[in-house]
Amino acid sequence: MPAQVPVLIASYLEPAHVSRIAAVDPRVSILYDPALVPAPQYVCDHTGTPPSLSEADQARWETWLGQAEVSFDFDWQSPELLPKRAPRLRWVQATSAGIGALVRRAGLDGSGLVMTTAAGIHAVPLAEFAVTGALYFIKGVPHLLSRQRAHDWERYTTAQLAGRVVTVVGLGGIGRRVVATFAGLGTHVIGVGRPGSSYDVPGAGEIVSDLDAVLARTDVLVLCCPLTPETAGLVGRSQLDLLPAGAIVVNLSRGRVVDESAMIATLRAGHLGGACLDVFEEEPLPATSPLWDMDNVLVSPHSASTVAGENAALTELFCENLRRYLDGEPLRNLYRRELGY
Repeated sequence: MPAQVPVLIASYLEPAHVSRIAAVDPRVSILYDPALVPAPQYVCDHTGTPPSLSEADQARWETWLGQAEVSFDFDWQSPELLPKRAPRLRWVQATSAGIGALVRRAGLDGSGLVMTTAAGIHAVPLAEFAVTGALYFIKGVPHLLSRQRAHDWERYTTAQLAGRVVTVVGLGGIGRRVVATFAGLGTHVIGVGRPGSSYDVPGAGEIVSDLDAVLARTDVLVLCCPLTPETAGLVGRSQLDLLPAGAIVVNLSRGRVVDESAMIATLRAGHLGGACLDVFEEEPLPATSPLWDMDNVLVSPHSASTVAGENAALTELFCENLRRYLDGEPLRNLYRRELGY
């Protein structure tokens, strides 16, 4: 291991978190200037507003790319040029759990870069959001809001989540937390994993690999799987039709896992009880999308995973992986090209 390991911070981090990374080991040399990375639009934003760099600042950024051996996040300018612009780069720690689409789009799956994901960092907030989405419709929040706006005091009979069947697709860090959270609320949880894989998922009443086989008894369908060639379009019209009337779909995965047009048609027909969506086929969701104005849809702007403590958790993960890297130990959350996550 060389005397100094240049570590590039490629997206915004608060000074205290940068200091934590610098303190991991005397060999760490930090390359970071918040003026050279996108400015966050909200707390823990890792996309942000790209800066307009002067010629001197652009040259400094490119110099740092050329020096970096490790990077916290991908190059915000041209991730597809990382192998060329960062020839010394060996490892990138991503700030997202789902990086497969970015890796494929940038052609990095054919590079020699080691990449690690943020898998598990967002599990708790996403599980909470999934429960929020299910309860939003099961407890009749849209009805309550309409009655409240009308100043209408009319007693009614509500429903309950406990005793229902919740099917969770994808049993990674997020899916496992979703399973445990729903199981703790008295539901019967079915976990859907990859064919040929074995799983030990606390809280799961069943583990299956055939999604279609369990849809007819699924009251709440929660999608947590990564977007891969195998999962693109996983839930289409035939799968939506298999769900019982009044079923709820919660998508924490990626928009393209669901056929959005088919889902809209099924919602309009009244077959689905509701859809709680954090992700969409096109983002930002176009203003012309009918999803915005449907009473049986809850729209979240791909923000369900982002909580105020995210950067602290990401920094903790990165620091642990950085220690492992410096000591030649296996890294956590290694991205597996053959699986796409």
